[in-house]
Parts: sequence; structure tokens; C-alpha cells
Amino acid sequence: MAKYFDVHPRNPQQRTIGSVVESIRSGALIAYPTDSCFALGCRLGNRDGIARIRSIRNLDDQHHFTLVCQDFAQMGQFVRIDNDVFRSLKAATPGSYTFILPATREVPRQLLHPKKKTVGVRIPDHVVTQALLAELGEPLLSSTLLMPGEDEPMTQGWEIKERLDHVIDAVVDSGDCGTEPTTVVDFSGGDAEIVRRGAGDPARFE
Repeated sequence: MAKYFDVHPRNPQQRTIGSVVESIRSGALIAYPTDSCFALGCRLGNRDGIARIRSIRNLDDQHHFTLVCQDFAQMGQFVRIDNDVFRSLKAATPGSYTFILPATREVPRQLLHPKKKTVGVRIPDHVVTQALLAELGEPLLSSTLLMPGEDEPMTQGWEIKERLDHVIDAVVDSGDCGTEPTTVVDFSGGDAEIVRRGAGDPARFE
């Protein structure tokens, strides 16, 4: 049965954040809020968590996982960003965008796109997510909580706990969450290619 953590949306309780992060470090797969919508998240090296995300969302090996990062310093450890791309990303973050970029060797192989050797990265504009990332000290391996065959993600913590109670370990609910997935922009070829239009305004990359 999944633990349920009720977190204040503007002033996250440090003790609760610490308990969530302790669970993540112990191998938990969590559902947590972001500025776009809820996401599934676990540690980078959590093979069981990765397998469960694939199972819950019915994902194939072409799916781009996302590393949700606290800031650019952290992001730079996991993807290669040239100066032109950095300026484009800097202007759009933090925000509801996911960027596809060439991965560094720090990214576990099972997270890479099998042909392109790329991975998704993002820096969210969400108080609770940022509190989790600050306490964890590393990115959260994540995927949008969008169930197979459904067009819209779940947006209520209680609904997520009800439906996924026996396949995830914890639900973090701050009541304050976006309702639309991120806009995904692929920079792996050098120029911006919009892969998915979502919560982030795509006009700046067109």
C-alpha cells in the first residue's frame, strides 16, 4: 500500500520532504506533482522503479525518460549542451518544457534512447518538486503519469493513490499541480524540433 504525503504547496514541511526523499533513496517509486502534471519518479539507478514505470505506462524501449533536475549545474552532468542551445534553454527555464539532448556517460544505458543515445531533461517551476530535488541532491528519473489509452493525466493525489496503490510506493500531494504534460523540444540534431506541444509555450522554439 502506497504512503500518502500531504505537502503544503508554498511552504513544504521539511520533515515531510525528508521522509519522501528517504523513501526514494530506499528504492521507492513515487507519484509527485510538477508544474505540468503529476509524474512517476525514482532514483537513476533504481532498476525496479524503471521497470515499474515501463509497466504502469506500457512503454517501449523508444520512450525518452526524463531527468528532472534542480538547476543547470546538475543538468550539465548528464547532457551535453552547446552555447546556442544553452541560451535557448536558459530563456525557457524553469518551466513546463522537456528537452531531448545527447547524454553523457553519467546516464545509465537503460535510460537512453537505443539509437540516438539521448535523454530528456527538465527544470520544473514548482515549489514542492524543487524542495524534493534540493533534499535529494540528484535528479529524479521521471515519466509523465499518463495511463495507457488515456488522453489526459490524473491530477488528483487521492485518485492516483486509489488507482496505483499496489504498484507505487508513495504519493506526494500538494494540491497544486499542472494539468497538461510538458512541451517536448528535441535539440539532439542541433536545431529545435517540437516533439509534443504541451503546457510550455512552443512559439519560442518555432
